[in-house]
Amino acid sequence: MALLSYLSSTNMDNKTKGRIGENLASRFLEKNGFTIVARNYMKKWGELDIVAQKDGTLHFVEVKSVTYVQNDFIHTPEENVHAFKMSQIRRMIRTFLMETNRGVESEFYFHVLCVYMNMKTRKARIKWIKNIIL
Repeated sequence: MALLSYLSSTNMDNKTKGRIGENLASRFLEKNGFTIVARNYMKKWGELDIVAQKDGTLHFVEVKSVTYVQNDFIHTPEENVHAFKMSQIRRMIRTFLMETNRGVESEFYFHVLCVYMNMKTRKARIKWIKNIIL
């Protein structure tokens, strides 16, 4: 997957990296038959990166992005989805389901999309960790 053409620097702040990663993740999901319902759904206690729908079922997606030049990572993106983050996500999902009148017993799935952005080749790859149990 090609990176956005305006990327010219290997040094970018985390907010920019996250926004680009979320854009790539959204396009990836749409290419795989999902409809994006919401992005960056925020409350005081957390945020849902992407809420998507496919075949009538909601999918909550946490996006973690990393940039690199070689294949040497200090850590993998999914390592940042730790216990505290998972508890925030659980609370955010419950809030989203209640606010959209779907009910907390609704069927849904939770996934993590890890976006690896190679700044040298200006390409990205996505690792999809599916159906994580919250």
